[in-house]
Amino acid sequence: MANHARAVLFHELGGPDVLKIEEVQLADPGPGEVHVRIDAIGLNRAEALFRAGSYYYQPALPGSRLGFEAAGMVEAVSPDVAGFAPGDAVSIISDQEMSRHGVYADRVNVPAQSLLPRPAPVDAITGAALWTTYLTAYGALVEVGRTNPGDSVVITAASSSVGLAAIQIANHLGAVPIAVTRTAAKSTRLLQSGAAHVIAADEGDLVSRVHAVTGGKGARIVFDAVGGPGLSELAETVAADGLLIVYGWLDPRPAPLPMNWPVTVHGFNVDLITADPDRMSRARAFIEAGLRTGTLKPAIDRTFDLADIVEAHRHLESNTQIGKVVVTVQH
Repeated sequence: MANHARAVLFHELGGPDVLKIEEVQLADPGPGEVHVRIDAIGLNRAEALFRAGSYYYQPALPGSRLGFEAAGMVEAVSPDVAGFAPGDAVSIISDQEMSRHGVYADRVNVPAQSLLPRPAPVDAITGAALWTTYLTAYGALVEVGRTNPGDSVVITAASSSVGLAAIQIANHLGAVPIAVTRTAAKSTRLLQSGAAHVIAADEGDLVSRVHAVTGGKGARIVFDAVGGPGLSELAETVAADGLLIVYGWLDPRPAPLPMNWPVTVHGFNVDLITADPDRMSRARAFIEAGLRTGTLKPAIDRTFDLADIVEAHRHLESNTQIGKVVVTVQH
């Protein structure tokens, strides 16, 4: 087992250039920990916010780690850990303490409860792109939204990895996914990805266009990653018996709600699923069934090498991607 690792650290808040690859000491796995060789890392917009100091908690500086989603192989386990052994293929869903347990590295020690077995057909890139994305979309649409066949589901930031997962899950449930994107540039790709309708937000009049494609009813579920001032308009697209689920704040400005009550708003965090064993068990069964049947398949936008982590973060923030950005690790 290696006693050192190459890890991505940052010592100050800022843009992608603050990320540095440094050699760090790596102790034997402590109580409840597993030593994992990382083969692929899934990037999430939350990590860019964390690096910039805009996330809901602040990094511990200097020397903060980064990242909470990866895939690899178990190399060693603490004696008190059951259920995992050297050679096991796994995915990592970290406990959110990125400064401490960040997975941007070639090897890490992580709590055993952060691991999921990775079935043989699931390669490392897929295993790194899968869980945060689909747990978020599943949790919002199924556990919170109780989406039914025929329901209209508005999905903002639809070309993101979570947005594409939500399109797939809505279709899997027999619902009608309505993709909202900033411009029309990605419309064709979103239709090819399963969206029933695509609405470009910059063309204006979002409310009337949603009502037009929903027969005047509005959407039973609105699944929003953006927040900001546009949330007020978005809330007006929700049907009378519907639900506005907000899971992100790509626009950090204040987000007023409309004054035309009633409207039901749910602030969603994936911890609602990962911290609840029953919900997590249902989520795994749902997602793994979708993988087996092919109705759920992570969309990979582009891969980068770990050595190019700065460029990977620039691409992550470019808003040009469609799907997940993944970093691979050479050994």
